[in-house]
Amino acid sequence: MKTVKILAIAIIALVSSTSVMAQFSVGTDIVSNYVWRGVQQDLTNTKGTPNIQPSISFTAGKFTIGAWGSAGILGTVKEVDIYATFAISSLFSLTVTDYNWNFSKSYFSYSEGTDHVFEGSLNYAGVESFPLSVSLNTMFYGADKVAVSETESKQAYSTYLELAYPISANAKIFLGGSLNESANYGTSGFGITNVALKASKSIEITDKFSLPVYGVVGVNPTAKDAFLVLGVTL
Repeated sequence: MKTVKILAIAIIALVSSTSVMAQFSVGTDIVSNYVWRGVQQDLTNTKGTPNIQPSISFTAGKFTIGAWGSAGILGTVKEVDIYATFAISSLFSLTVTDYNWNFSKSYFSYSEGTDHVFEGSLNYAGVESFPLSVSLNTMFYGADKVAVSETESKQAYSTYLELAYPISANAKIFLGGSLNESANYGTSGFGITNVALKASKSIEITDKFSLPVYGVVGVNPTAKDAFLVLGVTL
């Protein structure tokens, strides 16, 4: 099972990193609508529904392994993703993610016809003088197919490129799109799927507690869709 092998390698590397302090992180977002890379994910009667999105990660040195999930409060989406990240430097990192948002089979089924999708990502964080971040993501195995005939399909290698640029201390703009034909992004070739603005602020509840909130407004030109998301981080 490929995911088990990847996680085993990551865990061995983490355990071997005795010269640095390991750190666990746990968090949860509550969002009004689940939109991923400009694509609506949890639709009920064509309208998005609120989702709870918990996460947990473990970092030691340059390695991080973690899990992220999403469950619709009113809908039926259930997603559990596992990832491993290696920080090449302060500017570049590599991530391998195992997505699963279908669950029509056993979660541990990784053979042909699996519900899992594996993706490799190269991320560039940008520099202080020009803080443009870039993320290139390619799905390379699993339930990411395109039809070649009525009875046959092939691996799509769906590739998504995203640029992000901060326009203030608490806001950034995004531009992202699919570089090829992809059922996951709803594109027949190159297509822009995510043009968005994200802004965040902290609402002071008491002298000792503030609630981080954020909003995302954007459009998906390929799908001729628009979205507005309100999120709360706990």
